[in-house]
Amino acid sequence: MSVKAMELKVDIVSDVVCPWCIIGYKQLMLALEQRREHFSVTLRWHPFELNPCMPETGQDFAEHMAMKYGATPASSAQARSRLTALGESFGFTFNDGSGQRMRNTFRAHQLLHWAGLLGQQTALKLALFEAFFTRGEDVNDVSVLVAVAGAVGLDVSEAKDILDDQRFATAVRSEQQAWMDRDVFAVPAFFFNDGYPVPGAQTPDTFLRVLDKLYDKTMSAAS
Repeated sequence: MSVKAMELKVDIVSDVVCPWCIIGYKQLMLALEQRREHFSVTLRWHPFELNPCMPETGQDFAEHMAMKYGATPASSAQARSRLTALGESFGFTFNDGSGQRMRNTFRAHQLLHWAGLLGQQTALKLALFEAFFTRGEDVNDVSVLVAVAGAVGLDVSEAKDILDDQRFATAVRSEQQAWMDRDVFAVPAFFFNDGYPVPGAQTPDTFLRVLDKLYDKTMSAAS
């Protein structure tokens, strides 16, 4: 028996230095794969800065976790171990975090805004997650960002120009404020069809419950 597919818009508010953002995305994808006949999906990423005041040089990761969250070396190692295991289960590699520095991501969000206009936003977002969490690269560095953009097929010259002239800076700031006005103060945050908010990196089963509820309600209203 064939299933009628419905249009599904998924908005994800996230930061590229948020480990639970990539975990949440992977878990959402597992849920959508189980309902692939039910939905025609449009995915959009939206900016959020975990550390908007982070200096250009960044901050030692362990120091940052201790200052911001009160994490001890032992608790940080335990959290990293959990993330590593989760990442492996989804085919994503987290490095061991040694020597890594937390970074500001405003430049990265400007490139993501541009990539969204070209239909390459998810490709760039995933590449930035990999650059930061797998390879430990500085995602605030212009040369790194340009290289990552080029790796997903975006024009490196234009990417460099965008970061130099910051033509999308105001748009990104406005979008960040718009999501804060909707009480998004932690990420990831998922919104389905401009409503149905789901905060955090939920399990595939949780996403499935939301998807099924939305599908049943939409299909019932249309019949």
